[in-house]
Amino acid sequence: MMGGKVGRPCCSPPEQAWNTRYLPLLVQRSPVEVRLAYNVLYPIPVSNLMSNFPFINSESQPLPGKLADQHVSLGEVIRDTLRARILSGDLKTGDRLVEGKLADELGASRIPVREALRALASEGLVTIEPRRGASVAFLSNEVARDLVEVRATLEGLNAKLAAQRRNDKAVADLQAVLNMGIEAARTDKVALLADLNNRFHELLATVAGNDVLTDMVRSLRTRTVMLFANAGAQRARQNWEEHAQILQAVIAGNAELAALLAAQHVHNAANASLRPPAAPSPST
Repeated sequence: MMGGKVGRPCCSPPEQAWNTRYLPLLVQRSPVEVRLAYNVLYPIPVSNLMSNFPFINSESQPLPGKLADQHVSLGEVIRDTLRARILSGDLKTGDRLVEGKLADELGASRIPVREALRALASEGLVTIEPRRGASVAFLSNEVARDLVEVRATLEGLNAKLAAQRRNDKAVADLQAVLNMGIEAARTDKVALLADLNNRFHELLATVAGNDVLTDMVRSLRTRTVMLFANAGAQRARQNWEEHAQILQAVIAGNAELAALLAAQHVHNAANASLRPPAAPSPST
C-alpha cells in the first residue's frame, strides 16, 4: 500500500491492485484522468473511488520514488498513463511525444517509453513517423468516417445480443448508470460524463456476453473518443436520451430495434462532431 500514505486502505483486491500499480503515475494528473483510468480498469462507482482516494479532490504532493521503483511492467504502465492523458485531452492531437522528455518526466528509461508509444500506435492513438518521432494521432474525416461505420455496425450487434441475453441484475445496473448520466448531462458535469458513457457501453457489452466483440468495440471506442470529445452540452443530453431508447429496447427484448438504435446512436454522435461549421448569419 505504498507506505500507507494515500487515503484509507482500499476495500477490495481490485482497488488494492490499482492503488499499487497505477496510482504512482496518476497522482500528479488531473481528477478527470484519474477517474477515467480507474473506470476503464475497474468500473465501480465514482463515489467509491473518491472515498478511497480523497486526495483526488484536492491538491496532492507526488509520492516518493520513481516509476522504475514499482515492481510492474513499465511499458504497460506508461502506455496506460499516456492513453489516459490522450483521452482526457491533456495531450492533444498533434502534440509531440518525445521519448527523452517522457522518460525524464516518468522516471524511466527510453526503452519502456518506446514500447508504450508503439503499443499506442497500434491502437491508433499515436502516429510514429521516421525522423519525426511520435505524436498524438490526427484523424482525418475520411478515416473517422471509416471508424464510425465499423463501430456503428459492431455497437448494433452488441445491443442486439444484450437484448437477447438480458437479465434483471444487468438491466438494473444499466438503469442506474443511465440515471446518473442523464443527471450529469442536465447539470453539465463534464468531468463525469466520459466515465458514465464508458460505463454504460461496458455494461451493455457485459450483458451481450461476447468477449471477442467486446474487445473489438472497446478498441474502436478508444479510437473514436477524441473524435467525439468536443461535443457540446446539447449533444451530451441527446446522447443520454439515445442511451435511454437503447436500454428500453433491450429491456423489451426487441433485438432488432436495439441494434438499429445503437448503430444510429454512433452515427448521430459522429455527425455532430464531423459536421462542418455553420456559415455565419448574414448581417442585418
